[in-house]
Amino acid sequence: MFDRITKATLLASAALVAMNAPVAIGQDQAPQTSTAADADMGLGEIVVTATKRETNLQETPIAMAVLGTEALKDRHVQSLYDLADGSVPSLRIATFEARQSALTIGIRGIVPLDANQPAREQGVGIYVDGVYLGRQHGLNAALFDVERVEVLKGPQGTLFGRNTEGGALSIVSKAPSGEWGGRLDAGIGNYGARTGSFHINLPKTAGFSIKLDGVIQHQDETTKNPLAGQVGWNYYNRKGLRAAVRWEPTSSITNDFSYDVAKDENTPFYSQLLNYNPNNCVAGPVANSPRCQLPGINYTTLSGTVRPVLPGVVINGDTRMKTADIGVPQQVSTDKTHGFTNNLRWTVSPEIELRSITAWRGVDVEQWDNSGGAHRPPIVNLTASCTQAAPCGFSRYSLAGLRQRQFTQELQAVGSVGSVDYVAGLFYFNEHVSDDASTPNSNGVYLNGQGQPVYVTLDPCRGSGGFGSIRGCRSIDRASEVWSKSYAAYGQLTWNATSQLHFTVGARYTQDKKRGVLHFFRNVNYDLPANAAIVAGNGYKPLDEKWNRFNPMATIAYDVTNDVHVYAKYATGYRAGGASSRTANYEAFDPEDVKSYEAGLKADFWDRRARFNLAAYMMDRKDSQIDISFIQFAGGSSVNVLRTINAGGTTKIRGIEADLTVQPVDGLTLNASYAYTYTKIPLVPITFTAGGVTSQPYLQQFYIPFTPRNAASGSVDYSLPIGGDAAVKFHVDANYAQATQAFDQFETKADASFLVNGRISFADLDVGYGRKLTLSVWGRNLFDKQYVFRRDPSNSLPAAPTTNITTGNIGNVLGDYGNFNAPRTFGAEASIRF
Repeated sequence: MFDRITKATLLASAALVAMNAPVAIGQDQAPQTSTAADADMGLGEIVVTATKRETNLQETPIAMAVLGTEALKDRHVQSLYDLADGSVPSLRIATFEARQSALTIGIRGIVPLDANQPAREQGVGIYVDGVYLGRQHGLNAALFDVERVEVLKGPQGTLFGRNTEGGALSIVSKAPSGEWGGRLDAGIGNYGARTGSFHINLPKTAGFSIKLDGVIQHQDETTKNPLAGQVGWNYYNRKGLRAAVRWEPTSSITNDFSYDVAKDENTPFYSQLLNYNPNNCVAGPVANSPRCQLPGINYTTLSGTVRPVLPGVVINGDTRMKTADIGVPQQVSTDKTHGFTNNLRWTVSPEIELRSITAWRGVDVEQWDNSGGAHRPPIVNLTASCTQAAPCGFSRYSLAGLRQRQFTQELQAVGSVGSVDYVAGLFYFNEHVSDDASTPNSNGVYLNGQGQPVYVTLDPCRGSGGFGSIRGCRSIDRASEVWSKSYAAYGQLTWNATSQLHFTVGARYTQDKKRGVLHFFRNVNYDLPANAAIVAGNGYKPLDEKWNRFNPMATIAYDVTNDVHVYAKYATGYRAGGASSRTANYEAFDPEDVKSYEAGLKADFWDRRARFNLAAYMMDRKDSQIDISFIQFAGGSSVNVLRTINAGGTTKIRGIEADLTVQPVDGLTLNASYAYTYTKIPLVPITFTAGGVTSQPYLQQFYIPFTPRNAASGSVDYSLPIGGDAAVKFHVDANYAQATQAFDQFETKADASFLVNGRISFADLDVGYGRKLTLSVWGRNLFDKQYVFRRDPSNSLPAAPTTNITTGNIGNVLGDYGNFNAPRTFGAEASIRF
């Protein structure tokens, strides 16, 4: 239906609402920060920094959601992945593959399938205390003492820059207070969970205030590994330390310096075999099994035989397995993050504040993902050829290392002159990333003399060339290195024409430079002169590109009353280009660009005991980066690769977001949020070459993954005073998301989800000497709902063509495999403030 909405109608809707009703448009759930003293005044003011200055959320013409300290505690959010339950309906968070070590984060249908490569970028910018994080790796580390999480929706290309075409997620840490005090937290839970943290503020001395934070989070595996001495799945152990120093040499200068270091040990979610041959693939004419079709290929005939299930393998698409069917080697993946940030602010005069944000950060990842066992390629055909001397290998051990370092420098001038508010800035980003990946088989199977299967663990350093799992014995599938630089200048002006009417214009000019090389592909060292002929035959070309972008924005905002605000907004953004290290030729692709048209209204009513916000938007994206599973011929053999190309035409994204907050009586707060997201990528012409023959272009439909058409969230909070500052607090939230694709190439969907979380606490109990104790019990996924959040159909469909373009081989067909969500978790916590 959104295709029939014209841009002019959308931009005019805010004015129409202003003329006809004092109701609202504008953002998702924004948990309240009101204090007990504000109770008689209804919903309190929420301060945000989305425009690089402190503003009232309701008066800021940006669709956004805010999760404050209490909301994060109530939902037991320990890391960003805990927001994957749908707390903010427009925000989608998922693992890359089954791995907790790399997160895919999307907003408003801007969700990349694979931003896991060094030369591939995210579509949503992640910021911690104003510093952009260049990689999605390490994002699931433990959160420190967070003041709030701001979710800015829609393109933020002017003030935030590249790779924020879907929006930005900004994490703001609590600053040193300069007064002695702190908080100690400790907790236990099921699955061996234990948590602990300290947050200490030291007294201000000689203009210096210091704050120290430490965090420990642990959970045992939720799916056990039958192989003795090996870790199971969905395990994590996180540790982190942060030190922050605030220096205030004068009343006009504030300098905040922080250093943090963290280590996240984790294992992936378990990948189960969900079904067997769900598309009824059989050899012969395709008409005999019409569902057995690989997207983008017009096979007429199918050949081969569907593989039988190995003995002992369990097919289970209904429930989460508590113990894996076959034990495999599995050790923890490790993410190590570290870095410093220096934020200097100097109030030169009432009209101008100068700021400098300097940061250096790094992340080191060692990935060990053996989540699939016998459920994913390679699929074993257990015959007499599988012998004790040469067992048939299976269980793909996905191993990868990544090292990233980045330096950022941003200069800002923020202030007001008369009726004009302004922001101006310069930005510099310098990043160096290198990675490598290997996929050896960790297990083997053979038939003994009685014809019975025998499962063995393969030598981790085997073969004359070394094809095991440990470093030094790996066959390198791919290795690459990328150097990226980005320069930008931006500015934004808001003219407060009257006390009610506000015009904002802004623009950003960016130049991106990206240089990359492929060091290895399929264990061929591209750097060796002896391999020059192979490398040339693969069509390899190093990446050496430069892109320039100009991103304007414009907003008209009108304050209908002190409590009702409307706006219409035009914004742009883009995601940088790069190259796919999963191809033999290091295939390059260009940036994608988005234009957004949005209308919104934000309103408080019922004596500020109710707040209703609504936003409607249209986004048009050009040169969409999409991923294609493809057969490429390299080194004389066919290789299954993942190409990234720019789709022609315009990808359409349309949506509505609504939020209602009501405080009917003191102490009771009700929230409801909803997001409707429509996405449509135009058909993409795809050709395949096999046996020297190239197919006619086939129009293939692609999808935006992890983007439900409908998503909703609701919560109830009730606080019952029990004397003094103490209160009994009750919280429950429910989150729903419609089923969605997990891959952009396959129509197959994962499951819909409905999760309920809750918390009960006895808060701020006076235990003497100025100390306040809070005791709480919490639960996530209270009803233990089980759903597949990632379903992979690649094992259920014919292979891409290798010898001709009319016959598809079903010899590797087994069934869909996928990952269930985390089970019900619960625990108890104690927190004491002093």
